[in-house]
Amino acid sequence: MRPIIYTIGLLLCSNVFMTFAWYGHLKELNNKPWIIAALISWGIALFEYMFQVPANRIGFSVLSIGQLKIIQEVVTLSVFVPFSLFYMKEPLKLDYLWAGLCLVGAVYFMFRSRFA
Repeated sequence: MRPIIYTIGLLLCSNVFMTFAWYGHLKELNNKPWIIAALISWGIALFEYMFQVPANRIGFSVLSIGQLKIIQEVVTLSVFVPFSLFYMKEPLKLDYLWAGLCLVGAVYFMFRSRFA
């Protein structure tokens, strides 16, 4: 169980950097040329990969690639929704709930053999 906890923790860190690299420039650098935003985003993405690569290596020692990907998607949505609401000031939409429920279904199907 410990490798899964480490994997999730590292993926959470990775996704914070990823979310800012992918979307933070839309708020903070929207008046700068796109190349500036891309270079800054690449710099942020370096830190994303410093967490993501070990997370995937640790996770793959106990999880299938499909299970690892589903965990990544759940973590991504778990980071993106608060980012969208609190940082980007987007309105809360019921669509986030529906997307989350779809991911719960995906988690069930990817992990049901582990729980049987």
